[in-house]
Amino acid sequence: MSEAETSGERRQETRRAPRWREDAGSEGQRPVRRAVITGGAGFLGSHVCERLLNLGLHVVCMDNFLTGSAANVAHLMDRPAFRLVECDLTAFVHVPGDVDLVMHLASAASPADYLKLPIETLKVGGLGTLHALGLAREKKARFILASTSEVYGDPQQHPQREDYWGNVNPVGPRSVYDEAKRYAESLTTAYRMARGSDTGIARIFNSYGPRMRPDDGRAIPTFIRQALLGEPITVTGDGSQTRSICYVDDTVAGLLALAFSDVSGPVNIGNPDELSMRELAEMIRGLTGSSSEIRYVERPVDDPAVRRPDTGLAERVLGWRARVPPEDGLRRTIDWLARELSGDAAAEAS
Repeated sequence: MSEAETSGERRQETRRAPRWREDAGSEGQRPVRRAVITGGAGFLGSHVCERLLNLGLHVVCMDNFLTGSAANVAHLMDRPAFRLVECDLTAFVHVPGDVDLVMHLASAASPADYLKLPIETLKVGGLGTLHALGLAREKKARFILASTSEVYGDPQQHPQREDYWGNVNPVGPRSVYDEAKRYAESLTTAYRMARGSDTGIARIFNSYGPRMRPDDGRAIPTFIRQALLGEPITVTGDGSQTRSICYVDDTVAGLLALAFSDVSGPVNIGNPDELSMRELAEMIRGLTGSSSEIRYVERPVDDPAVRRPDTGLAERVLGWRARVPPEDGLRRTIDWLARELSGDAAAEAS
């Protein structure tokens, strides 16, 4: 490791006390009292909103409902500290009053969604990030970008460290998401370096859990839905490609550890336990007690062969690591999706 890399890592490891603590103001920082969450009605965003409310913060949840749903935050609507705003982040964003934290989670995240919404995905990564950064700068708030492991593309380094630049096809079908997030990271860094903005970048690896849509298109909800309905479980390619799945509670804890630090990142937020798609399908089939066959189908273009985070930086600078074992997280997700599917079936029958 070079001297520059070593000194950069030391800077990453300098952090102050978590800002939600009552004594945070005594260290020269105001406590975080009010947060804006873009994409807050999405799968991950809704969990972030809920956790922040439970910490005693006021939360402004912004979403245009392209892939999110008001149903994800319906249970929060009667809480006085919560406000839901329908907003197109790519057009304009304004929030009256003080804001201490802006967390930019707005984006289509599943291949099914961003392949259907390619222009919208690029716009929210570009214009949406610009507007969210502008809001944070106006309010002198900390800004957190929810980036993705997809910035590593089909990686030639394994596991992936934050200093790896990635292997991305800029004109492939997945580029609308990959390059949107890479641009968002570059824009966030430019605001930090050129304008002194207080920013942090999280690279999220394959988060999953309750509130994922059964038709989300990602592997876990797809496999669970197919297993619960007795349909063939469709694994792409030969099933040897790997992913590292991280339960949503762990993902949110990592995001908030970054938000309440002074670390700029990027920082990998994920579970370093690696599973092949075949193993994942077999695990879900076993946990659901399903007799579904596993059927192999064509592998998508530019589908990464491997995915596994090196989480050493997050452990050192944030004191965070994933704790929920895959079996436990999958059981909770199966229970939730089973209730969702039962509700859908009851609605169709009525």
